[in-house]
Amino acid sequence: MRKICLLAASLMLAGAASAQTDLSDLAERAASQLTDAARSLEAAEGARDRVRALTATVQAYEEGLSALRAGMRQAASEERVQTTVLAAREEDVARLLGALTAIERSPAPLLLLHPSGPLGTARSGMMMSEITPELMAEADALRTELQKLAVLRALQESASDSLMAGMRGAQDARTALSQAMADRTDLPMRFTADPERMRQLTQTAESLDDFATGLKQIGPGIADVTGFEEQKGTLPLPVQSVLLRGFNEADAAGVARPGLLLATRPGALVTAPWDGTIRYVGPLLDYGNVIILEPADEILLVLAGMGIVYGSPGGVVQAGDALGLMGGAADEEFLAGNQVGGGTERSETLYMELRQGELPVDPAEWFAPTKGD
Repeated sequence: MRKICLLAASLMLAGAASAQTDLSDLAERAASQLTDAARSLEAAEGARDRVRALTATVQAYEEGLSALRAGMRQAASEERVQTTVLAAREEDVARLLGALTAIERSPAPLLLLHPSGPLGTARSGMMMSEITPELMAEADALRTELQKLAVLRALQESASDSLMAGMRGAQDARTALSQAMADRTDLPMRFTADPERMRQLTQTAESLDDFATGLKQIGPGIADVTGFEEQKGTLPLPVQSVLLRGFNEADAAGVARPGLLLATRPGALVTAPWDGTIRYVGPLLDYGNVIILEPADEILLVLAGMGIVYGSPGGVVQAGDALGLMGGAADEEFLAGNQVGGGTERSETLYMELRQGELPVDPAEWFAPTKGD
């Protein structure tokens, strides 16, 4: 856990160096979450406690890394501004340095001598007394800009080291979480699924509509509404992400699906936005790995495209429980860290569909809007 605490300190420093208070607050909050998660992990006694602690650890790492990336982007942006300003003043800087060099190398009495005699010398002295403070002021301003540029570059190097350490820590936590989920034997179950009927359904369903309709015939539904509908408009997204395509928005091939497509980073943690029963887990049609939750009567939440999925049909999950991890190799995330702001950052996609009754509805109306980092 010492590594977690060290990263927490580095996250706080990186956040404090940022000019924007909200980034500093975000990094400090993530550092606090890392510390709390480390304590919970050390105190975990049972398998369920360990899973919860590891889930919190992964989430804290992801939030902290998000703050670090935002801080690095800001530092890089400010460095570009400073570099552009200095480049635009290159000619002025050269003249200033030439004048300062001449003043430094020439003896003061010689600078004040003038060919026209004592009157010219007096005027020359008066001019020098006026010009020198201005030259020194310009020199001080230039020195300040150069120092700021050096600080920004040092900040980026330090933040980059912290980012790499954080990504390694996050990957270790994800691996430990997957192992802890595999080792659990105390999963609460609402019903026991019929494997043969599920196999037949997956083989015969030609669309997600067909599958959702057939799923209602396998296993009992939820007897009572759990408050899910009262959360409309406030539910958290299941993964740190940015919206790639909206409800029924066509892709480049002209294909439109009645759900949201969320862009995520490799290995991002996917969690349950609300309590529910797992109705299906596994590959389905062309959606990749799919998990379908039933958070209330006649409501299904479909999450598709994960690299790893947890749980089994009939299992009960609580809000915030881990459902799986996005795909993508660890080296892809390292590449994303080296190209902050580049297209490799969010190379994975999670498809989310919300079905009410027989029809899909726009999930954006149910989930609180979030700002992608």
